Formats: sequence, C-alpha cells, structure tokens
Amino acid sequence: MCGRYALTLPPDAVKRLFGYPETPNFPPRWNIAPTQPIPIVRGGRDGAHFLLVRWGLIPAWVKDPRDFTLLINARAETAAEKPAFRGAMKYRRCLVPASGFYEWRRDGKDKRPFLIRPRDGGAVAFAGLWETYLGADGAEIDTAAILTTAANRLMAPIHDRMPAVIPPSEFARWLDTDGSKPADVADLLRPAPDDLFEAVPISTRVNAVRNDDAAVQEPLSEPLRVDAPAAEERRERGGQGELF
Repeated sequence: MCGRYALTLPPDAVKRLFGYPETPNFPPRWNIAPTQPIPIVRGGRDGAHFLLVRWGLIPAWVKDPRDFTLLINARAETAAEKPAFRGAMKYRRCLVPASGFYEWRRDGKDKRPFLIRPRDGGAVAFAGLWETYLGADGAEIDTAAILTTAANRLMAPIHDRMPAVIPPSEFARWLDTDGSKPADVADLLRPAPDDLFEAVPISTRVNAVRNDDAAVQEPLSEPLRVDAPAAEERRERGGQGELF
C-alpha cells in the first residue's frame, strides 16, 4: 500500500519531467496524506496536462461520499475488474509525481518507518487513476488513487506492496486511453527494478500528518539498498528490470 508520500522537487523540475504546458506553483511537501490535494498528470488529445486533485478516489456512481470508503490505493492486479476503478482504468489513467514514499515495517509491537526514495534523486511517476465526482449540489471534485503492485526485493522485508512506477519512456502509452486498453498497459504494472529505490530508516515524526517538513526525512542510519539482478536472473524473472 501507499499511505504517505513526498514531492519536494521545484515545480519547474516536475514540469520538465512530465512535459505539461501549465506552469503551476506548488510548495514542497514532505508528508502528503490522504484527502489532501495532490498534483497529477493526465492525458489529453494534445498531450499531458497538470491537474490538482484530492487524494482519495470517489467513483462517479457514489451517492454520498460520507458513506463511502476512502480509496487512496487500487490493486493493479484487479483494478480493471473492480466497479470502483474499472471506468478510470479505461478512460482516466494518470501519473502521480513523487520524490519518495513512506512505508512502515512491523518490529514486534512497533512499526518502524522508512523513506523509500530514488537512489539517484529526482522524481518518479506512480501509476494512478482519477475521477471527477459530481455532488448532489452540482459541485465537482477531482479525485485520484495510486495503483499498487507486489513488492520488489528491496521492499519485501518492509511491506508486501509498493506503488507501481511508470518509467518516462512509457508515460505516453500509460496516458493514452484512446490507443491503449487496460490489457495493453498491464505489463507496466509490475514491481519496480530492485535498484531503483533505497530505503532510509527515519524517525516516527512522519507518523503525524502535521509534521510536513524536511526533518521527517532525516536518516537514522545508512540506507538499505539492493543491487540489480544479473542478466540471467532478469531473464528468469521476465525481464522486469529492463523497463527502466
């Protein structure tokens, strides 16, 4: 699962990576939580576009959001079949820019937080789904969820799920809902390469949503890393490391 993440890159750096024409000005966020506004990149006939949405997808058919479960994640393996996500998988796929995410490893009765961030810095794109919900009063709200997949070798000792990451070379294919059906992009929803991220032990300050500052990412010890598998092992595992 992915219940907290960060986006700390300057807006112009995010714009260069995703290539949308808008010039939004958003502050760095070190501890983004569900129901808060998040930037996404959606597709269009004229290319990619920036959109600010609420984290927590509300399907269009929901009568009262107050009585509906908060959908911050969708399982990549079943999203195309589930009523809550089926329409978005066909018509409203998106990218969620991130500079890292947080996960907690259970140690006895305690949970130890980790910052999972790109080893080389910069940002990545989580696979996402978005919907526009029309309320009974006519008000519209744009919402989104992050797709998750099985853990890679780095994540497995911490948690059994992780966000699905779309490589830059596949941004256009993922966003092209006119030309690519859900089955056509299913190959993108697999664990990230083992050496894409590092896991940084951090303090429990991240547990509190109010702590949204750089201090939540201060390392307590050296990052945990996993090297990429050898070519022969990649072939045995289906070549998933070759996506990046």
